[in-house]
Amino acid sequence: MENITLGQNGPSVTPLCIGTWAWGDKLFWNYGDRYGPEQLQEAFTAALEAGITFFDTAEVYGMGLSEKFLGQFLQQTQQPVQIATKFGPLPWRFTAQSVSDALTASLKRLQLERIALYQVHWPFAFFLSQETLMNALADEVKRGRIAAVGVSNYSAEQMRDAHQILATRGVPLAVNQVRYSLLSRQVESKGILATARELGVTILAYSPLAQGLLTGKYSISIDSAETPTGARKIDPRFKKEGLQKIAPVISLLRNFGEKYDRTPAQVALNWLIAQGNVIPIAGVKTAEQVRQNAGALGWRLSNDEIGELEQVSRPWL
Repeated sequence: MENITLGQNGPSVTPLCIGTWAWGDKLFWNYGDRYGPEQLQEAFTAALEAGITFFDTAEVYGMGLSEKFLGQFLQQTQQPVQIATKFGPLPWRFTAQSVSDALTASLKRLQLERIALYQVHWPFAFFLSQETLMNALADEVKRGRIAAVGVSNYSAEQMRDAHQILATRGVPLAVNQVRYSLLSRQVESKGILATARELGVTILAYSPLAQGLLTGKYSISIDSAETPTGARKIDPRFKKEGLQKIAPVISLLRNFGEKYDRTPAQVALNWLIAQGNVIPIAGVKTAEQVRQNAGALGWRLSNDEIGELEQVSRPWL
């Protein structure tokens, strides 16, 4: 497995990242129903066994619980693990000190003295200017508490601004974490991917399986198809018309999956990795889900197959 450097000179991480939004989150993910600390511990261990040592969390995931779980699990391994977490620019945070305090709290929950990647969770910063924010992050890089600085959900222009402010301090912008999958390719049409390449910024792709749509398990053509639950029930993409629209994409993923003895989800993740300088964040709750996602590694679609998937998914540009 070939590691990827975050940005120009950030930490070296695995080409697949484990997402931990569901770790402790009851609001969106029904934490405590069918999965709890034991399943999360098993998922963490399964990731390390599969050679995946890069985990993404945020202070708001499970109101800090996600970071706490990671902190506990990290104490039980000697293996080097890279953790990325996020700062939320909330309305009452408008000083450099508030950035420093939030980082201190995250590090305490994670039981770490230094974080591999610290990201700004969203670009709308209320009363906190980008100058104050980016300079505060640059200060933390100089202090040694952050190895690399990232942003999340930033447009091409916002990313360029952040990159410029950090550059004056001699700190590269390492990452922009955005929604990206075969069924969500706006980062290409809006110039985010091209700008990231130009600036040497790595893309972390969240929702790489489009909430499970790319697993093929919600297909209209198979009898064993799963019925959408939770938020998926009201998402039009999971209704009959939505599933009919994505059928050609799922069909192609199945074809390539049969050729390589992989699942549609593993093929969809492999397509993202093949874009170069893109790391998918696969959200997991169980060890089995980790093992499934790990099947995206260690092989590669051919250039022709990558092109065919690009072609069939063009409606989602």
